[in-house]
Amino acid sequence: MSELQGLECGVEIVPHDYFDRLRLDEHFPRVAPLEVDVGSGSGGFLIAMARRHPDRNFLGIERLLGRVRKTCEVASRLGLPNVHVLRVESAYAMEHLLPPASVRVFHVAFPDPWPKRRHWPRRLVNRVFLDAAAAALEPGGEIRFKTDDLPYFSHIASVARAHAAFREIESLAEPDYPETNFERRFRAKGAPIYCLWLVKESLPRNARAVH
Repeated sequence: MSELQGLECGVEIVPHDYFDRLRLDEHFPRVAPLEVDVGSGSGGFLIAMARRHPDRNFLGIERLLGRVRKTCEVASRLGLPNVHVLRVESAYAMEHLLPPASVRVFHVAFPDPWPKRRHWPRRLVNRVFLDAAAAALEPGGEIRFKTDDLPYFSHIASVARAHAAFREIESLAEPDYPETNFERRFRAKGAPIYCLWLVKESLPRNARAVH
């Protein structure tokens, strides 16, 4: 499938201005809770969620063209109006393109752990990421992290628990929550999967402490 065909099918969002917030109402046919798959890969999880929850809108963020094309092809073939994908770096989209208080759930599954210390600055999840997520989430919105890498999970948990905008909640088992390709691969090997769910507080913890 060519890049032009991917655009013609209407699945890929190409911003009018990469220095302005997206107008999501220009792309989704109706107002509904928005869930964002950060680093959506070839779209397996994104497509599965959209098929199981037609009452929600789903946006994938993925920088690799081949993976975006695959998502466009499948979503178009299945006729899923509640799926769109954005080809840009995840951190940039989070910080500069998503409108304030527009997202119900962020799904962040198996981000690259960059295990070598000299590569840690390349990790997706840090204080800046959480600041951007807090701005984009509606009150009571969630971030759901999954990783097979315990050191990276410990880093994510440490940064998240120190952030005033979020509170950790129990990772609930959802029978219709699809596995990603990475998750199936790791579970087949018997590797443990570490999960962290966060909810955005209506009032930050440090603000509550003042009263």
